Amino acid sequence: MSFRNIDIDAYDEDILQETELCDPDPREPAQVFGDTKQKQLAVRSALNKGDITGALNVALDGPPYGPNVEEAKSLALQTVVSVLNGTKSTDVPTVLRSLSQDEQDTLMKYVYKGMGMPGWGDVSGSVLLGWHEKLTEIAGTGCIVRVMTDRKTV
Repeated sequence: MSFRNIDIDAYDEDILQETELCDPDPREPAQVFGDTKQKQLAVRSALNKGDITGALNVALDGPPYGPNVEEAKSLALQTVVSVLNGTKSTDVPTVLRSLSQDEQDTLMKYVYKGMGMPGWGDVSGSVLLGWHEKLTEIAGTGCIVRVMTDRKTV
């Protein structure tokens, strides 16, 4: 047996498990996915009415987190990115100022997740970078630190 094939973390008693980092979402994965689909419909409705701030508030409210909800996380990311792509660059600062600090932090999580998705078809890197720039100007660098240290990933 080669030493390179041994998982030394399996023998460590003090290893930190993913389930110990944060409390999992108390809802069932199917319920989380259903709630996320309903949010997507509400966001589309708000976008059709021209209410970008309302659409973003709905999309950022109660994001799915924890293990076993990857489909819901992906759908939530698509929903948020559709709002970001549909917003005029001149409206971005006004929309960001209307968000609470928690919503700004959640939006930053989605911006980073969108940037980290390789080969995403309709995601424009320039749009995400623009939102990142404006969000950092308004929320400050503390927003970045809070997102990087938060254990709840979107």
